[in-house]
Amino acid sequence: MAYGSWQPITEPRPLVERHRELQALDSALSGLGRAVEGVPRAQPGGLLAFTGAAGLGKTALMAEARTRAAAHGFTVLSGRGGETEQELAFRVVRQLAQPTLAAMDETQRRAFLGSWYDIVAAALGLEATDTAHTPDPTGVRDGLDWVMTRLTVSKAPVVLLLDDLHWADVESLNWLASFAPRAADLPLLIIVAYRPHELPPEATAFRALVAHHGNRPCALKPLTAAGVARIVRSEVGDGAEDDFCDECWTVTGGSPFEAVELAIGLGERNLKGTQDDLPAMRDVASAVKGPGLIARLQKLGTTTVRFAHAAAVLGAPFSPELAASIAVIGSEAATEAIGSLRAARIVAEGHGPGGGLDFVHPLIATTIYRSIQPAFRVGLHNAAALTVRAAGFGPAEAARHLLEVPCEGRPEVVECLREAARECLRAGSPEAARRMLARALQEPPLPEDRAALLHELAGSTFLIEPTATVAHLREARAEREVDPGLRASIVYRLTQALAHTDQLAEAAAVADDEARQTTHPRVRLRMQADHFVWSSFRTDEPDAPTRSRRLARLAERLPGRGLEERYILGLRAWDGMLRGEPRQTVLATAEEALRGGLSWTDENRGFEVPVSVALVFMYCDQPRRAEELFTTGMAECETKGWRGSHLAVGQTLYGYIRYRRGCLTDAEELAREGLRTADKVEGAVPAQWFAIGILIQTLLARGRTADAREIADEYHYGEVVPNAVIYPDPRTVYAELLMAEGRNTEAEHLLSAVGEWLEGRAWRNPAWCRWQLNLAHAVASTDPDRALSLARDAVKRARDFGAASVIGQALHVEAEVTAGPAAQDLHAQAVEHLEQSPASYELARALVGHGAALSRNGRLQEAANRLYQGLESAVHCGAETLAARAREELSAAGLRPLPLRYGQTDTLTAQERRTAELTVQGHPVSVVAKELRLTEQGVRQLLSSVYRKIGTDATDLPGALDAFPRVRP
Repeated sequence: MAYGSWQPITEPRPLVERHRELQALDSALSGLGRAVEGVPRAQPGGLLAFTGAAGLGKTALMAEARTRAAAHGFTVLSGRGGETEQELAFRVVRQLAQPTLAAMDETQRRAFLGSWYDIVAAALGLEATDTAHTPDPTGVRDGLDWVMTRLTVSKAPVVLLLDDLHWADVESLNWLASFAPRAADLPLLIIVAYRPHELPPEATAFRALVAHHGNRPCALKPLTAAGVARIVRSEVGDGAEDDFCDECWTVTGGSPFEAVELAIGLGERNLKGTQDDLPAMRDVASAVKGPGLIARLQKLGTTTVRFAHAAAVLGAPFSPELAASIAVIGSEAATEAIGSLRAARIVAEGHGPGGGLDFVHPLIATTIYRSIQPAFRVGLHNAAALTVRAAGFGPAEAARHLLEVPCEGRPEVVECLREAARECLRAGSPEAARRMLARALQEPPLPEDRAALLHELAGSTFLIEPTATVAHLREARAEREVDPGLRASIVYRLTQALAHTDQLAEAAAVADDEARQTTHPRVRLRMQADHFVWSSFRTDEPDAPTRSRRLARLAERLPGRGLEERYILGLRAWDGMLRGEPRQTVLATAEEALRGGLSWTDENRGFEVPVSVALVFMYCDQPRRAEELFTTGMAECETKGWRGSHLAVGQTLYGYIRYRRGCLTDAEELAREGLRTADKVEGAVPAQWFAIGILIQTLLARGRTADAREIADEYHYGEVVPNAVIYPDPRTVYAELLMAEGRNTEAEHLLSAVGEWLEGRAWRNPAWCRWQLNLAHAVASTDPDRALSLARDAVKRARDFGAASVIGQALHVEAEVTAGPAAQDLHAQAVEHLEQSPASYELARALVGHGAALSRNGRLQEAANRLYQGLESAVHCGAETLAARAREELSAAGLRPLPLRYGQTDTLTAQERRTAELTVQGHPVSVVAKELRLTEQGVRQLLSSVYRKIGTDATDLPGALDAFPRVRP
């Protein structure tokens, strides 16, 4: 039913002594209007902040901002923090979006939110379709950025009004801090108001946002005596004496709120503002706040007090129906209570989404809430929890009240808190979920539910406090009679948390111990796989060769091809690649692992094995296949809202694939994007290590040593060696940087240590780590015999593995460190092998190296051909320094660089495709040459171009060619 007629919270009044603030407001609004018309903002725009202590008029300024923005024709979206509602994740963000979303039907909402619907649904108070997967906090924030950007564009220009942000939930504050910088590029103005000394400790990012913004916050000051006098005389008349007005200023402290309330009270008593009215004035002033306000409330009657208490517990704006239910009063009594509270200027109609009632000022709500006796307040919160749940509100609404209720061992309380925590996790708020689950654990739960609750609590703390995760999971593992599936998940999460906290040895030991204890065959296989995963990522693994042999034996006798078996096979393929086993065997095992699929977003398995299997194809000269797997995996992550460390690693390693193909511009962009993503994610240190190493390696290939050094110094790369295996190996990458800077002796020591470590693990594949090749370069001038020995051993290992790209790289290095005529043949062999691979940058290096050697030996015609080819390849790869070297070699030989003979494109020409088709049909080079009327060398060069463009080698060419798009006529 309706509870009385509508009243505004306050009558419109001119703002006194706020000229500076209003001028800033008008300037910001005008700037927004001009920006919409295409005129750049004169000053850094997008954000305006009003700060000050309670009662200084921030809310009145926000109301004025609403009025003036509406007068400009701007769309106004508003939200407000609530003192008793800070536990509700994204509550303020919901207030901004819900009015617009509520005006749509379900079909329109889904069309508006598109693929982001399930990712942001819980954060916006909507019902998600897919509740099986939980988006990560980064994914939710990205989704909210997209939603707010779309709202802004569709309703432009837009003004966001955010009041009382000192009481906003931390999730909304952090989102605002990350989104607000975009406002300068959108038809958007964000206006915020808050008490600076009452911001929560977690609001670091928000503080930094305001501090570093171009427009400093407008700090509100108390009114002067003249300002208070003006307000008083507006109510009691111009005859109010100066001494009376000065005393009014003294008792209010210059607070605009208190001055206005005092003036209204004086007017209601028909006081004239004389010396004789001072005692009555002080009585009126005492009733504005604090004990006087409570005394005034109590005079309105017990029923009204109970209603006001219930309203304060609910938080503003509040539903009068819910408040009446909590206060246990009927509708007629509630109507009378609301009338009394309105007449006393305690409540009025609210402006928030959904309407309802609101307190006239936040100070009133705070005073009333804090006046409630603790025991009675607990009872009201308990009643509120039951009432809001019965009214159909979500578990989070009830849970925030249950957090204020003592623990009594009630199963229904535990279940409500667990439901609320799941809702918080789906909303991208693990911290809020942690609070709910920690309280549920204290209730406590039934003994049979304790392990599951600990498991859920551990899941909520993983991203914010992994050491606590370890403790919770150890406790859960110690529980008796746990369901086998749950226990397996507990153990996996425990090993994952141990690995995340740099305890890889213990992670491997826990999985191994569980594998020995369990009586379930599938669980045993699962635990064995986890043991092998964490063991292989340990840099200090004591006996890697023995573990490799155990893994090989297990893979040979697998009983089937279920998910557990496929994970074992994936690990076996990765381990075989690291050891340098024949690539055909490695590829066959990887393909077997993929039969049936390996998901990147299985929350109880991780994505280490699927990523490793995909990279096997890259190391085996089939990067196209690796790119396909990465594209699918990253899309799966983005669809599920996993846009944090998973996506960072995916972006970075995709960049590594592009680097290995020689697409250096793409590689740099992807590595930088991965690093930006990793930098946004708390605890994403491994993702940063991947990104930094790949970025440095790419920059060095492009000849930008200074940029690489800047990145290394910024992240202290090279100063610390991670305890987990990272690729490319950080010490090897740092040694490459040292060599580029001419610090070969330091690089030699570093690479020798890497070689000793890898030899101990029997990881001998130069495709995975080229420490031998780099070390050969580092010592070539000081110890040529050692350099030659290292290079030759690397060539042997590369041939054992069998990938043309690494054989060519090794032969190129051997040629560089070999003296005399023998080097010419090695250079030629290097080019020949690299032409059969997709490694275009390495081919460019080999071509330039061969051309330079030929030139030095006076074979200028042959040199010119190699150098021209190398120059073209270097330019198309984005290797600026290598291209410059090719031009210098051409100039030194008395030759002029020619224009590039073909454009940079990934599309096969008709001649290239026909060459590939004939080759796939099994025709030898001689037959293809005759068919196309080319030389055999011309055919080989066409095939080389095919391998580079498609991203594969001869083995995978049939399947790759079928999938590769044709040129439209």
